[in-house]
Order: sequence, then C-alpha cells, then structure tokens
Amino acid sequence: MHSKPALALAASVAAALGMAGSHAHAQSDSMEKCFGVSLAGENDCAAGPGTTCAGTSTMDYQGNAWTMVPAGTCTTMELPAQADGSPRMGALEELDRDLPTG
Repeated sequence: MHSKPALALAASVAAALGMAGSHAHAQSDSMEKCFGVSLAGENDCAAGPGTTCAGTSTMDYQGNAWTMVPAGTCTTMELPAQADGSPRMGALEELDRDLPTG
C-alpha cells in the first residue's frame, strides 16, 4: 500500500520531468543552422568539405561551417568585415567565402 505523500512526490517528479522534456524540445525548435559565423574549431557537426564533425573548421567564419544560433538571428549578427572590407554576414545556406585552401 502506498502512502499519499509518496504518491504526491511521484506525481510531482513525473510532472517536472515532463515539463523539462517539453522545454528542451521547444528550445531546439527555436534554433537554426547558421553558416559563416563559427570561429575556427567551434563549428557544429557535419560542416562541409574540409571538416568531419563538430570542432573541425579550420578558419574563423568559414563559409561551409555552421553552428546553431537562436532562430532569426543568423543573418543579423554583427561580424568583422572581410579582408577586402566588405561586410561579412551569416547565412542559412552554405557560403562560398572564407573557405580553406588545399
């Protein structure tokens, strides 16, 4: 036979776990892949040619490397200008700028 406090505790734990799971799911839904914003070695997985997985980009702002960012912020991030002085922006698709040679 179960005591009422034990049942109440079990119900509280189950409710807390359910809320934590839904929060994690909502958080992942509010993120998007953003190309060209990662620093060298700080990209997320499967970054494109020249990389194998997370942390394998070889240069800052590598155009084929991506990282997850809050949805809606990718193309509005302030990034340092390119070497020629032109603006550098993040993109929702792979870029052909700042790619490793060789």
